Amino acid sequence: MPDHPHYNDDEIVNAETHHETSDVNIRALLWALVIFVVFAAVTHLVLYLQFHAYARYFRKETSQPLTMMAPPSNVPATPRLQPFPANALPPYQSTPATDMNEMRAAEDQALNTPGWIDQKKGVVRLPIDVAKQLVVQRGLPVVKP
Repeated sequence: MPDHPHYNDDEIVNAETHHETSDVNIRALLWALVIFVVFAAVTHLVLYLQFHAYARYFRKETSQPLTMMAPPSNVPATPRLQPFPANALPPYQSTPATDMNEMRAAEDQALNTPGWIDQKKGVVRLPIDVAKQLVVQRGLPVVKP
């Protein structure tokens, strides 16, 4: 392997040739950092103020009714949660599980048994299978525009 010659700084041939000390403009870099931090702080302050302004505005709005419907008159007192006791249940007490069973039984009865919806107008409730058979036999009703 050939040996590379070692040069001393005194032996530099061209005095104008040397390594760069720095090519980064530190002053511009620091100004960019300061501008970024100030911009971020101003942005966060504006968002904070905007959030609280909207919160105040919408808190005032909720006192007005949200719909045109009147509120129901028989709303139960708060809290409206139904307890589920761990001990044996008396027959007069209902729980979410028994309410669900009763609701499903009532829905099944309404789906599978015929009944009057409005007897004066002649509107009846039919089981789904019977209603399908009637539509197949009679066809779909024609509605005049």
